[in-house]
This record gives sequence, structure tokens and C-alpha cells, in this order.
Amino acid sequence: MAGGVINTGSEAKLLWPGLFATFGREYNETAQEWKSLVDVFSSKKQYEEIVQIVGYGAAPAKPEGQPTMYDSEWQGFVTRFIHIAYGLGYIVTQEEIDDNLYPQVANERTGALGFSFRQTKETVVANFYNTMGTRLGSDGVPFISSAHPLQGGGTGSNTLSVPADLSEAALEDLTIQMWLTTDDRGNRISLMPRSLIVPAQEMYNAQRILKSTFQSGTANNDINALKYLNMFPEGVKMNRYLSAPHTFFIRTNIMAKQGPILFQRNPIRFSDDGDFDSGNVKYKAYERYSVGMADWRGVFGSVGP
Repeated sequence: MAGGVINTGSEAKLLWPGLFATFGREYNETAQEWKSLVDVFSSKKQYEEIVQIVGYGAAPAKPEGQPTMYDSEWQGFVTRFIHIAYGLGYIVTQEEIDDNLYPQVANERTGALGFSFRQTKETVVANFYNTMGTRLGSDGVPFISSAHPLQGGGTGSNTLSVPADLSEAALEDLTIQMWLTTDDRGNRISLMPRSLIVPAQEMYNAQRILKSTFQSGTANNDINALKYLNMFPEGVKMNRYLSAPHTFFIRTNIMAKQGPILFQRNPIRFSDDGDFDSGNVKYKAYERYSVGMADWRGVFGSVGP
């Protein structure tokens, strides 16, 4: 301690070791639901760009004695991830320090600060999904759309032709669309579901649909094909930050860095400093990241009727 201001170096750590031990810990008031919505990659740049590469079309027949036809790769759409910085802090006043309240209030406020940053990340990641029906991707149409332009001509779809609530039929229709999805040259690709993402209002419904032995909600003896085919190997992921009560999404097994991504530019870090004029001690936290998706084939879904 010097001049009435808390020394935040080794002296402060000796006085209140428990305070500094809280910095950077996991704040586990609730599970971190955002982690099931995105793949996380680190970044060391001001922004990240993912460039789509469009491969070759089908091989044509080669008549006897005729030369081989040659093709070339194309550069497709470019997706830019612009990192956003988030910052927040609190102050321990000189009076709180004088009254020996420093360890108590600092621990409480550090916990609240970490919780605030976790809530921010939950909201940012979920809002990417919440706006998929309106937010434009690099191809110029919303991330969830029935009219994604293909570089080789035509369009692709990652949604139902008519938006619908979560149901067995809706899930079957979307998974069939996945099976028939092509790349931008019209080649069939092996696109499969990974997980089903639903808001809290649809969690019970999702469990009934996927875990019933027979077709859910009917008197039929037909098997539940979604269950028997294990169409969602990573299960159902409930997210309490999805805003529409009847929306649902399916994450696919698309290649790395093509589906929904969070680029972590700067992990959360805490810092502190003393203010000479007031005698207060300021604490702040800082984090920087970006969220997006390079290829619309990474998520299929319905944003509600």
C-alpha cells in the first residue's frame, strides 16, 4: 500500500490472495450453452477471412482420339469475420478500502463481472442464430434461405419451403434436403446432421420426437425412423437465449471452418489500476471475438411460420 492507494502488485496479492485467485475462473451459474452452437478457433489478426474454393464439375465422356477437357477451380464467396471488443469494469472506492471492505466487495464484483461477460457471449452467439432468417451471408441472401445462389448455376436451400414448427415431418424434410444437397458445381456431398438446437419452449417436444420408440403423437405402429437412424448423434441442445419460441436449427457435419464459428481474438483478461486523485482502485475486463458462418450448408433450420 502506498500513498493511500492499494498496491495491486505482489503486496496486494499477499494481503488478499483469495481475491486474485478468482480472476479468470469459470463462472458456472449456468452451463455455457453457446459452446454447442459454434466451433471455436483462435485468431491473431485484425479480422479473419475465409475464401470459398469451388472445385471441378463432373468428368465428361472422352471420345476416342479426342483431347482431354480441362477445368479450373474458382474463387467463390469471401466471408470476413470482424472482431468486436467488449469491455466493462467496476471501482472500489477509497472509503471501502479504508473501511476494510476491499476483499469482500472486490470478490463479489469480480464474480459479477465474469458473469456479465459470459452472458454477453451467450447473447452474441445466440443472436447470430436469432437473425439467420434476415442477416445476409457472403452469398447476398440470409443464412437461412431457400434461394442460395450456386457458383455453377441454380440455387440451394437450407430451410423448409414453408416455415413450420418443430415436428417429426419437418425434421425428416430437412434431413432429406441435406442428403440431396450439392456443392456449387452440382456434385452430391455427404452432408449429415450433428445436433438439433431448440429453444426452451421446444425441449420437451424435441425429446418426444426423437426418443419415442414409435412415431410420436400417433397411434401408428410405425417405427420412429429418426431414432432408429440416429439422425442426431450429438443429441438435442437447448438454448435459453434463442428468441423465437418455435424456431429450430440443425448443425451439420460440414468441414472445419465452414459452419458456425467463433474466432477468439483475445480471451477474457482482467486488469486493475489505482487512481491517484480519488484513491479509488479500478478493475476492468476485456474480451474480443467474432461470430459468423462461411458456408450456409453448416446449418439447416426453420425460423418459424
